[in-house]
Amino acid sequence: MRDYPFQTGLTIALLGAALAAARMLTPAPLLSLVEFTPERTPLTPAAPRVAAAPAPARAPASIKATAEPLFDDSAGALDHFYGALSRTEAREAGAVTRIVHYGDSPTTADLITGDVRSMLQARYGDAGHGFILAAKPWAWYQHSGAEVEGKGWQINPASHFVARDGLFGLGGVSFAGAGASRMRFTGGYTRVELWYLRQPGGGTVGVSADGVEVGSVDTAGEKQAGFAAFETREPAHLLELSVTLGSARIFGVTAERAGPGVVYDSLGLNGASVTVLSRMFNQQHWAAELEHRNPDLVIVNYGTNEADFAEFVEKGYEKELREAIRRLRAALPEASILVMSPMDRGRRSGSGEIETMATIPEIVAIQRRVARETGCGFFDTFRAMGGDGTMARWYAAQPRLVSADFIHPYPAGGKQIAVVFTRELAGGLNRYKLRLTTSSAVR
Repeated sequence: MRDYPFQTGLTIALLGAALAAARMLTPAPLLSLVEFTPERTPLTPAAPRVAAAPAPARAPASIKATAEPLFDDSAGALDHFYGALSRTEAREAGAVTRIVHYGDSPTTADLITGDVRSMLQARYGDAGHGFILAAKPWAWYQHSGAEVEGKGWQINPASHFVARDGLFGLGGVSFAGAGASRMRFTGGYTRVELWYLRQPGGGTVGVSADGVEVGSVDTAGEKQAGFAAFETREPAHLLELSVTLGSARIFGVTAERAGPGVVYDSLGLNGASVTVLSRMFNQQHWAAELEHRNPDLVIVNYGTNEADFAEFVEKGYEKELREAIRRLRAALPEASILVMSPMDRGRRSGSGEIETMATIPEIVAIQRRVARETGCGFFDTFRAMGGDGTMARWYAAQPRLVSADFIHPYPAGGKQIAVVFTRELAGGLNRYKLRLTTSSAVR
């Protein structure tokens, strides 16, 4: 499979769809990238977050010093984000810093991202949960702090290459439904916005908060991205959306509170690669979704699934990464972009030892270089967790920090990465403020 020919415009996601269709013929380790299931990999990545062991207060001791920085925000790559976060930290009225994080299956389960969200909000203020899909495309889809339940939807994730129009909303999943379709989620929010597709013949979606109807949305119209916001005086603990007339196509909701504070959208797709952003999303539609969200920072966090395809990594990966960044820049010229590398990924060698896949450090090196050349920030997740051989060490740890596929971290392992990443963001903000202070003093 590592010699898979990346030609004719097909993507890794298309291969994932084929693998899903040919479940019985596919080796379990590769299939787990596309359709991770507890019966194939007994140690599920979606273990309850409450079961997580305490995270260390500092970075793992195994991080090794190198000439390259663990976190690279040189040349002002993240200054727009730092400016927004500094206003939030100063508690300016309405100062909400928004972060959009695109990733693969660990992000789907809100691993790493859930802890980053919690730590940033504890430090800078909680302005809400962010974007939530209308239902669970995968059984382990979860977001810490929000219980999600949906039923009656036809679900098409971008990573399955099903909805060929490329209209997947902000989060990469399209939900089509009629009278029996609904979404319920808990929280404690004062502002909820429905993200849907306006289209000819579209039906009506009703919205209620704690059992009281707060409004409805007519989704009929010219085909384009649609948004409808609803506000309540008191925080609503149970919100429900249902198709009350005809049929409708929705993408999810954003749930927020009044700022100042941080909102962190965790947008993970099972089996996803960077080609989801560079090829699967309709560029015009995705740009409209991004512009409406108007994030201060977009995180591009892929590489684990690409690691199976050495030829693609060598010949095609860089082109796809650059195209994803180009699309983001076109839609959000002012926003900061950060490329976040994949974690270590292990596999059994001929002798049975767990070793790092050779393509992982190659992907990390490409990402670091492209990030620097395109004016993006970069975080080396691979080295932050310990570098080469980490999955072997994490699997041998007691308790274990990674599942039996040597890909998906347990909550305690994910939290170790989150601690380092959050620390680096805070350090970058401090350097940014110091630069501003020094510059003002010189003038």
